[in-house]
Amino acid sequence: MSRMEKIRIDDLSFAYGKRTILNRVEARFMENTITAITGPSGQGKSSFLMVLNRLWETIPGAHVTGRVNIRFDGEFRDIHHRSMPLTRLRRTVGMVFQTPNPLPMSVAGNVAFPLKLAGTGKRKNTEERVEKALSRVHLWDEVKDRLKDDARKLSGGQQQRLCMARALVFEPEILLLDEPASSLDAKAAAGIEDLMLELKNTCTLIVVSHSMDQVRRTADRVLTLESGELHGCESS
Repeated sequence: MSRMEKIRIDDLSFAYGKRTILNRVEARFMENTITAITGPSGQGKSSFLMVLNRLWETIPGAHVTGRVNIRFDGEFRDIHHRSMPLTRLRRTVGMVFQTPNPLPMSVAGNVAFPLKLAGTGKRKNTEERVEKALSRVHLWDEVKDRLKDDARKLSGGQQQRLCMARALVFEPEILLLDEPASSLDAKAAAGIEDLMLELKNTCTLIVVSHSMDQVRRTADRVLTLESGELHGCESS
């Protein structure tokens, strides 16, 4: 099956103050694939993900040059252009962090929180979207009788799937995963890997990982970030 480009990155540089993290990066990402970003610690892999949904803008002294273009509705748009609404970008490009970070509220409240912030949907619609997101990460059957319980009481693997459900509630086209299984036991990590493979049917995934076993099991392509540059190859 022929896939189309989803993300185009040209001459991208990123720095904290005078420290350059990314140096004139060029990259292309195809839709409905999993790309693994590997490389030594401290080289800016997490920062690279943060550039793709503009989370870097919250970091004092950080600045970006170059272009990140994402295809929206068949047309590529520069995500840093003033005409690109940040709310549209964040709904299209979801992110899940290394350590599960459930909010101090109920299970259902965690998943519904992005909808609440956006003022989107009536109560019934919100409930339906919460159920759909939890079902996509295979968590609904485990928590449907605990929706009002504190989400922080879930197991580590459940918390990470909850965070993935929260990222999926807007049905993003791109999902950024920063070491999503590194803090989990082997069984929970395997569940996250299986979920990633399912999600690529509807999402383009970019995953930071230090586990080469995980990369071999899941990635369509591997990019290595080192000394500010990305080098890539096809996964075997």
